[in-house]
Amino acid sequence: MPIQTDVLVIGGGATGAGTARDLALRGLDVALVDRDGLAAGTSSRSHGLCHSGARYAESDPAGAEECIREREVLGEIAGACVRDTGGLFVQLEDDDPSYFAAKRDACEEVGIPTTEREGDDVRAEVPALAADVERALSVPDAVIYPSRLVAANAAAAREHGARILTHAPVEGMRLEGDRIAAVRLGGRVDDAVEADFVVNAAGAWAGRVAAMDEIDVEMQPNRGVMVSVRDDALEPAAMPVLNRCREPADGDIVVPHRDEVVLGTTSVDVDDPDDHGTADWELERVREECARMLPPVADAERVRTWWGVRPLYAPDEATRESRGISRGFFLLEHDADGVANMASIVGGKLTTYRAMAEATADLVCDRFGVDEPCVTAGRRLPGADDPERLDAFVAEFDAAGPADADIVSDGSRLG
Repeated sequence: MPIQTDVLVIGGGATGAGTARDLALRGLDVALVDRDGLAAGTSSRSHGLCHSGARYAESDPAGAEECIREREVLGEIAGACVRDTGGLFVQLEDDDPSYFAAKRDACEEVGIPTTEREGDDVRAEVPALAADVERALSVPDAVIYPSRLVAANAAAAREHGARILTHAPVEGMRLEGDRIAAVRLGGRVDDAVEADFVVNAAGAWAGRVAAMDEIDVEMQPNRGVMVSVRDDALEPAAMPVLNRCREPADGDIVVPHRDEVVLGTTSVDVDDPDDHGTADWELERVREECARMLPPVADAERVRTWWGVRPLYAPDEATRESRGISRGFFLLEHDADGVANMASIVGGKLTTYRAMAEATADLVCDRFGVDEPCVTAGRRLPGADDPERLDAFVAEFDAAGPADADIVSDGSRLG
């Protein structure tokens, strides 16, 4: 017998789980589905940086403002899903000092707090830093453990009545007139869902989901590699996030965990988010470039390597060169495409997942005539203060992934 629900959310990453949570808190009946375990697509394969917005301050002020706002929200609601490390944008002697100044001024205009620090000062804090670090800009970056974050959002949605259906790939949709009448699920569910509204939150796969209704959502999947390394000289438990203070490029981020650091990343456009290939040069490039900031990583023990695929949206780009594509998010209504009860939420960043979910839930509630405000920014996630409970959610929803495997695999210790 078909599953009946108000809203079907397709995609169990951070945005999909956050949308399910938001809608359930507003009183709607929700089903969240993913073809694998939760977070299996992009969310659990990121570098896990919780952006202060400083990375985008001069190129995308609106996006930077959104980042700093959501970073502050996560600090209040996410507990042990986030670690407040702080961050540094470091200028090496070969880096353009005018870029540093532009970054500092742009952060000030956006409202991102910064402190300029001399090289000797930051080396006292991070002894492994390169000798040619001339100065650094301190910013409120942090580290996200995405497996915990996604699982906690799903648990919150379920607490308010949502159904969480994992390993349930969407196999097709049946249209009746201008409405989706049913969505066919395979896998463990092997049934149809009849929903009054469908949210496409499938990330890099959103174009494929939309294509089932002959809707063209122009995604540009973009591959990036992460390398986790370990070395006694690094002392990652006391290290801030490191960003190279230059135009965004390969190998310009180092994200500290408890015993390891994650080096990232590259940017390679691909055609297929499932069959995106890998390349040894990416591993070499990332390690070589990150070693410019943090020399011990050049020879550090490699613990694990993973590639993720960014869900970039590029409908009108004159060029598909990935670093020029906006990292902002886009909420697409499909009425003009002939489907009146579907919307796609695409693009964005892990840091801004909650804002993406809020915008999506606002749209859906407007369609249902539901006049309930969003409350997700003011409510702590379930288990936020209990790492063991968070990791139990991760196991239950099969949400474990490589980005935080060293943290989540041992829930008895706070990451």
